[in-house]
Amino acid sequence: MEKTVAVIDLKSFYASAECAVRHLDPFKTPLACVDPNRGPNTVVMSVTPYLKEVYGLSNVCRKKDLPKIKGLIYAVPRMEMYLRLSAKVVSIFLDYVAEEDLHVYSVDESFLDLTPYGWLYDEGPIRLVKEIQSKIYEKTGLIATAGLAPNPFLAKVALDVEGKKKAPYIAKWTYDDVKTKLWRIEPIEKIWGISHGIKSHLSRIGIKSLYELAQADDGLLAKEFGIIGEQLKRLANGLDDSKISEKYVPENPSFNYGQTLYRPYSKKEGELVLREIVDELGYRLRRNAKECKKIALFVLFAGGGAYQKQRALPFKTSDVDLLYEHALDLYRQAEDSDIIGLSVSLGNLSEYCPFAQFSFLSDAEKYQKDERLSYAMDAVNETFGKSTLLRATSLLPHSMIKERHEQIGGHRR
Repeated sequence: MEKTVAVIDLKSFYASAECAVRHLDPFKTPLACVDPNRGPNTVVMSVTPYLKEVYGLSNVCRKKDLPKIKGLIYAVPRMEMYLRLSAKVVSIFLDYVAEEDLHVYSVDESFLDLTPYGWLYDEGPIRLVKEIQSKIYEKTGLIATAGLAPNPFLAKVALDVEGKKKAPYIAKWTYDDVKTKLWRIEPIEKIWGISHGIKSHLSRIGIKSLYELAQADDGLLAKEFGIIGEQLKRLANGLDDSKISEKYVPENPSFNYGQTLYRPYSKKEGELVLREIVDELGYRLRRNAKECKKIALFVLFAGGGAYQKQRALPFKTSDVDLLYEHALDLYRQAEDSDIIGLSVSLGNLSEYCPFAQFSFLSDAEKYQKDERLSYAMDAVNETFGKSTLLRATSLLPHSMIKERHEQIGGHRR
């Protein structure tokens, strides 16, 4: 059978989900998925196709960018509902393909290897995808868009360039479309996998189009990008050997946790948010029986700009007090400005070792006592709710932890 991969995306997912449960037409309804009580710089999760087409909005914008029009619906995000709908769509996919032929890329987008199934339908994979689209609309009220091609990369490009644009929301590309369609896409960063940073680097060496990238000298690309240079050239030629059945496992996983603040916080107020972020990461380490040996901090300033820094820890640990000590030291090196975002990442993970390595001056008895206390608190919170036992600082007005525990992905349930 001819190899065929499909990428299926739920059009304007969050906004369309709100329209579906309200029995509204997303192509005729001005609806934005955002909490109206948040500040003007709040990121809008999604807007309806109506707002995109009539007012030129992108799917993700800021609240201040929304048009001041009568009848604009502000839909407060409901993550629990969105996740239920997403799970229902995934279950529909599994009615048509085996689990190993499905890769859930995000809450609203999935890759399906249709190669073993196209022969079941008279019109091949196109007929199969149309049936999946119909079933999704019938069961959820959501509109699914699709791109099909011989490999995941071309399928994704077909989706983004053609499949999402107009009914019937399906596009099929072959290798013959590389020269006539792929090489004509501008600007170059519109292509999935090419960031603004890569675009700038390519421009510095005289490559400004996909055609030029496809014809570029292998030695030059290897010198400038290493092994990524070869990958970029292959993509520019429409080549992608990745297989959906071969699930990706990262070699160096990490734990990340961040917080976008509802208002600018002073540098001092941000220390409490940092403490709560580290506490959450400490819980993840314990829950997964892991230790880390690297910590990284990212700070987003209210006036624009950002600060990021990382360091290696003296020894592997899951001790939240030690992790906070290092995070706070990195944080205090940043400029003294109001902040609107904080994120911490823990890397160089390894399996937890009960025979902990301490520095010469470490208080081993205190470490073990604190560790037992942390596990005891975890047990209580997992049984009775995550906010049952908290630090007394959670009572301070600028604490975010209680509200965060009531959310999914930083949004209301």
